[in-house]
Amino acid sequence: MHFLSHFLALLIFWFLALFVAHTYKIRNRASTAKSSSISSIWAPKAPSAWPFIGHLHLLSGQVPVCRTLGLLADKYGPIFQLQLGTHPALVVSSWEMVKDCFTTNDKIFASRPKMTLSKYFYNDAVFALAPYGPYWREIRKMVTLELFTNSRLEKLKHVRTSEVDCCIKELYSFCNNNNNFPTQVNLSSWFEHITCNIIIRMLAGKRFSSSVNEESGTKEMQFKESIKKALLLGGAFVVSDVIPSLEWMDIGGHIKAMKQTFKEVDSVFDIWLKEHIQKRKDCDNSTTGDDHQSDFIDVMLSTLPEEASVSGYDRDAIIKATTLILIMTASESTAETLIWALSLLMNDRRILKIAQDELDEHVGRNRWVEESDIKNLKYLQAIVKETLRLYPPGPLAGPREAIEDCYVGKYHIRKPLQPLLTPRLSMELYQSL
Repeated sequence: MHFLSHFLALLIFWFLALFVAHTYKIRNRASTAKSSSISSIWAPKAPSAWPFIGHLHLLSGQVPVCRTLGLLADKYGPIFQLQLGTHPALVVSSWEMVKDCFTTNDKIFASRPKMTLSKYFYNDAVFALAPYGPYWREIRKMVTLELFTNSRLEKLKHVRTSEVDCCIKELYSFCNNNNNFPTQVNLSSWFEHITCNIIIRMLAGKRFSSSVNEESGTKEMQFKESIKKALLLGGAFVVSDVIPSLEWMDIGGHIKAMKQTFKEVDSVFDIWLKEHIQKRKDCDNSTTGDDHQSDFIDVMLSTLPEEASVSGYDRDAIIKATTLILIMTASESTAETLIWALSLLMNDRRILKIAQDELDEHVGRNRWVEESDIKNLKYLQAIVKETLRLYPPGPLAGPREAIEDCYVGKYHIRKPLQPLLTPRLSMELYQSL
């Protein structure tokens, strides 16, 4: 009890010291801003901020954060400021303000804030979560010019085609083996299986077993679960992201989960990378050229020399970090969009009939749809766009951070403000539809 009383007293003193320092910092920043520009118009600040935590209490509870921010936008307008712990944030909801952020001031808002997930997953080597700088520019250049070029995607077209064919045949075989009785199929899992297999085959040349009869105990399922845990941790609220001084407490146990998930994912990536390096050595003994560049890991191994070091990161760390973020961002988001699109079509048979008629007109019923047909399927493209508008994979855009002062609309924005995007259809546009 004596130790506990001393510990509580020390903890209270520590919180008071942080509160005083935080208050002084805010007042000092406000006085500096006032003296720097009397005529500047600042984005309005939402009231009801609490000491130390700011407006975090408004975002707690069972209501999703995106809906809470939408309600606040209805109350305070298309642009306003929140204080999230020690970080100031700018909530933007109108398309005009979003355009100012990511078109007019795209370079200013290109950076990312420091995140706990990025720290414990390859020590900030994940370029999509890295701050704007030499490393971000170099890896983004490699991904854009070496991986996502039209020629590279065309070379891997057979991967996407064969994977769709294979998954459809597996689904047909599963349904046909039930002696003509109706069969229940979890289409959500099936879409996740297709998208996951396509991206993993393009990245590493690997393919997982059928989704309709897989067992939860396999290594493949364990890897999928690890990727899902990484996605959940990426979207979870981590206290140390908004109040870095509380990282040592690991409130909620997220840091412990990140460390464990990283070990699970990294062990698989390490095996893949070693297999590719060995395969390249075997190929070099017999052939030369691009014959062995069959997937993205091969391309990255060719682009990055063995002793390469970019901003202190070695080749293996860069490849594994890039592989991780491509799997996380490509597989789950695509599957979610497909699931929502199919759900909307099944609940509106009129729209489904129009889409089917378009397929009959431009494709027919004697062959399967090919990628080259998509440009002619205008109505199907509109369905995908409307699905993304109604049910975006991420209701909030990824965290950003201003690297210098700028203007959004008529408002003066000071660095390092973090924009939170809550895209909303304006009432004027909605009424005109």
